[in-house]
Amino acid sequence: MNIKSLLLGSAAALAAVSGAQAADAIVAAEPEPLEYVRVCDAFGTGYFYIPGTETCLKIGGYVRFQTDVGPDVYAGESDWDTFVRAQLDVTAKSDTELGTLTSVASLRFEYGADTVFTSNANTVYINEAYIQLGGFKVGRYYNPWDKGINGESDWNSGTLTTRMNSVGYFYTGDAFSAGVQLDELSRAAGQELGLEGIVTAKFGSVAFDLLGAYDFGAEEGAVRALVSAPVGPGTLQALLVYSTGPGDTLDQAYYNRGEWALAASYAFKATDKLTITPGGTYVWNAADGGSDWSGDDAWRAGVTVDYTIVPGFVAKVTANYNDTPADEFWDGFVRLDRTF
Repeated sequence: MNIKSLLLGSAAALAAVSGAQAADAIVAAEPEPLEYVRVCDAFGTGYFYIPGTETCLKIGGYVRFQTDVGPDVYAGESDWDTFVRAQLDVTAKSDTELGTLTSVASLRFEYGADTVFTSNANTVYINEAYIQLGGFKVGRYYNPWDKGINGESDWNSGTLTTRMNSVGYFYTGDAFSAGVQLDELSRAAGQELGLEGIVTAKFGSVAFDLLGAYDFGAEEGAVRALVSAPVGPGTLQALLVYSTGPGDTLDQAYYNRGEWALAASYAFKATDKLTITPGGTYVWNAADGGSDWSGDDAWRAGVTVDYTIVPGFVAKVTANYNDTPADEFWDGFVRLDRTF
């Protein structure tokens, strides 16, 4: 074999190997384009688009540490008690041909509220969970009776919960709003219904609410009027309640504290960080703890101090003196909230 034949054979072998390697070569795929989270400003601050959708999502909540003070607030044995709460709020909104579609899921995780520490377990429950399309609203949410006045010295609603499973319709305008809802009133004796209606009007900087409700199970109802107006360096608020009765065999769901009640408060904004709110409530013909009014009056008066330590971290301290047909006592709390 001469040199020329050897060189030609080597070149052919190399070409064959190179062709085989070229056939097996791996071509790197181009990276998928990243879809960054987009801010959604159609529904206010804090919303962002869920990637790949036109639904806007907002995540928020708060962490709370609170110490309650009052007669037997801990298991009926001690005059002080602490608890911790973490609340997580998830709100989803999107525009539809029928109006804004909203869903809210608000969960609470609590530890240490009025139970013995050796058996104390974390408590988890639904704060609110509802769906709203336009003005139509269904689920568990705070009803209009939860809306009170500034401070922590008003008895603006009954002693029962202000969160129920409800179906309602609410119209919201610039100067006029109105709503009506049907409530499920769950009792040991069975299921009952309640009906609520509210009208809100604004006249410049003055706001006025008129609220009425009827408990079909207790066969009693209540009406409440609330007014709010800026006065000087603060806000003056007052409310008046009339109730037909506490209920003969069932506690009235909406107002069972007394026949008439008048509450007022003044939120004085001392500085950008400090607000001081004195307030009080007077109840005529207060409930006797049973199925009738007592014939005696009740009242409470106190002051609430709110202080913003830093943005998102707020302290609240309140103290109230209470005079009821059954007892006279002081109560209050110290609260720290970190909101996000």
